[in-house]
Parts: sequence; structure tokens; C-alpha cells
Amino acid sequence: MTTREDARALVQRMQECFNTRQFDQADDLFTPGFFSHPLGTTGFGAVKDAWRTLTTRFPGMRVVAEDILVDGDKVAVRSSVEGTGTPDRDARPVMMEIFRIDNGRLAEMRGITEGPRLS
Repeated sequence: MTTREDARALVQRMQECFNTRQFDQADDLFTPGFFSHPLGTTGFGAVKDAWRTLTTRFPGMRVVAEDILVDGDKVAVRSSVEGTGTPDRDARPVMMEIFRIDNGRLAEMRGITEGPRLS
């Protein structure tokens, strides 16, 4: 069973890997069968590809967890998105993600983004 602290640390580590562009170091944070509902894909490879695409388009992009809530095997995260060059600095995108954890690793994710579009 994953503790609250372990669940929070897992999400923070994932964001650190994104923010530092150390995508390969995030491999061990995800289960082999990780499922991304927004992407409709299984496996972390598709997530890494999406991360690479986003950071190529927005080289200064960073995600910052504002709230992390843990309930059993679920972790809900509200993150602000910085460095996307939106015209209105006050209207930064916000991500809402819910992860399911299995055996200490991220197994599934549902998420939405609010605010200026990143695509």
C-alpha cells in the first residue's frame, strides 16, 4: 500500500522529471500498462512523446503542483502551467489530473486542462 506521503512524492517526482526534461528518468514512476485517458494510450512511451512535443513547442514550460489530494489509491493534482507564452499572463493554463496508483507506481490518469489552449 502506498502512503499519502509516497503518493505525493510520486507526483512531485513526475513533475520534476517533466520540468527538468529528464523524461527517461520517469520510466520507473509508471506501470508498464499505464493508461492515459486523455491520450487514449497504454504505456508511458506515448506520454513521453507528448511531453517532448509540448516542450519543443514551449521550451520554457513548467508545471507546478498547487494542490495534491490523496484518497486511497487515487491522487488528484491541480497544477499551474508556466512558460507557455500566453498573451495574458494572468490567464495561464491549469491542469487537473487524477492518477490511480498501483504498487507504488502511476497506473492510470484522467485529466483536463483549463485556460488558454496549448495546442
